[in-house]
Amino acid sequence: MTEPGIVMTVPRMRRPLLLLAAGTLVLSGCMGSGSGSVFTYKNLPVADGTAQTGEGHTVLYKGSPMVLTGTGIKTGDQLRDVKVAQADLSLINIAETKGKGRVRIISVVPSLDTKVCEQQTHILSGQNKGLDRMVELITVSIDTPFAQKRFATDAKIANVTFLSDYRSADFGKTYGLLLKDPHILARAVMVVDPHNKVRYIQVPPELGQLPDMEEAFNVARSLITAN
Repeated sequence: MTEPGIVMTVPRMRRPLLLLAAGTLVLSGCMGSGSGSVFTYKNLPVADGTAQTGEGHTVLYKGSPMVLTGTGIKTGDQLRDVKVAQADLSLINIAETKGKGRVRIISVVPSLDTKVCEQQTHILSGQNKGLDRMVELITVSIDTPFAQKRFATDAKIANVTFLSDYRSADFGKTYGLLLKDPHILARAVMVVDPHNKVRYIQVPPELGQLPDMEEAFNVARSLITAN
């Protein structure tokens, strides 16, 4: 099968929500769905292209490079064994989640307590057009499991598996997605086939941009059709 490509055309329209203050990355919180009301999507920029993962590569924040660390991963690689924390604090291998043997979409965000990450997660949950009945939707962040559970409850999201990399950032290191200095994960989306092969990955070159989630959904649909 031809590996799916990355097609992204939406231009940048709004600056990112992550602010640098005194050399430290400060995450600006915005829990728009905390009241349980319907989430209002904002006109946020979608990435055109992808950054490379792994040691020495960078993503940008407002044009300034932030260095990634860990072992890079690319389309065609196998999903790697690494443990992340579930809501009850127990550990699970990312390659052995409940969706093993099916297509999985893994959405990676720096922190759920930001507008961009919040919207990325709502798109995963609410705009997948029925994919959640056929694939496992996963969100990984460095937020604690308690914060992830609170977010999911407030946002009324029940169709996404939330996994935390808060302990030692082992997921970030294993996939080359750790921004070591601020100790957060770079933004990304991966689509994994039933054989644990990464068939699509996008890492927005600018931290404040959304990944092209619709393209990830399209790749997932094509894998379901092929199988």
